[in-house]
Amino acid sequence: MCPLPLLAAAVAASRTPLRLLGRGLAAAMSAAGRLKSVDYEVFGRVQGVCFRMYTEGEAKKIGVVGWVKNTSKGTVTGQVQGPEEKVNSMMSWLSKVGSPSSRIDRTNFSNEKTISKLEYSNFSIRY
Repeated sequence: MCPLPLLAAAVAASRTPLRLLGRGLAAAMSAAGRLKSVDYEVFGRVQGVCFRMYTEGEAKKIGVVGWVKNTSKGTVTGQVQGPEEKVNSMMSWLSKVGSPSSRIDRTNFSNEKTISKLEYSNFSIRY
């Protein structure tokens, strides 16, 4: 015979539609998401406008890892890694927002791939 607390839990669970349980599992798996890595280069007025500092701040706010640095060509380049949805949010920010004084003409993304583990433990500015 089933102990009373277990019996009560079994009865309650039997009343929960399976499709709701499935949706919860799918949402949990989606939230964890696959890990994604992408390289980027941002063109426009992106140097001398605190672009790297704002990029680092946004990356930490979103919860992605990687790096950012100025190039000798006057662009900003870097790499972002993290859960797919978060990397996609950062890609959008790099394409459309940037720092308040910046002007983004275009952003090129390359080497976009799924990864099995993160290569960085934080987001940093490189020099």
